Amino acid sequence: MTKLYAKRPKGTNPLIWIVAIVCAILAIAVIITGIVVFAIYVIYHPKMPYIKVAYAHLDQLGYDPSGLLEVQMALKVVAENDNKKAVASVSDATFVLRFHGIDVAVLQTDPFDVAKNSSAELDYLFRSSPIPLDKEGMEAMRVALNRGVVPFDFGGHARTRWRVGIFFSVRFWARISCHLNFLYSNGSAVDLDCSSKSR
Repeated sequence: MTKLYAKRPKGTNPLIWIVAIVCAILAIAVIITGIVVFAIYVIYHPKMPYIKVAYAHLDQLGYDPSGLLEVQMALKVVAENDNKKAVASVSDATFVLRFHGIDVAVLQTDPFDVAKNSSAELDYLFRSSPIPLDKEGMEAMRVALNRGVVPFDFGGHARTRWRVGIFFSVRFWARISCHLNFLYSNGSAVDLDCSSKSR
């Protein structure tokens, strides 16, 4: 008579158990992180800080037929923090003023904080060195002076961060790009509307 022997089932490889435990821990960590982030959003309703040009004035425009441009200008850039429960930090703020693609001035500032539901003002008063314009730039300036409105391009960025407590923070870039138009007769800004805020 033939005898049949049943084989004892082999145990699960310990390595598989370790991998399963690690995966379970990671899954739990992701779920907990999601719950924490959602709770913070519900409690704090975070809003992205933004920057805007609140004031601009062309104090002086020097230009001669040889194509040398010299500008004196006053600008007020404001960092707005609409978060009622979170302080915002601003760093790496750099702004560039251009005429017809030619750099006129580069504006920078040291890192600073903006209190909860508040704003911080950056006042710039600068005078550029004489800047030689190319033929296209000279033609653009001729047209601008004839129209009585001198256009400049203003652009730049700032790294913003809002933080809750000590350990949690969110970072992103605020980028700004707009046209600044000034009346040649008195230097006043025309229809000033320049902000990094989404519309």
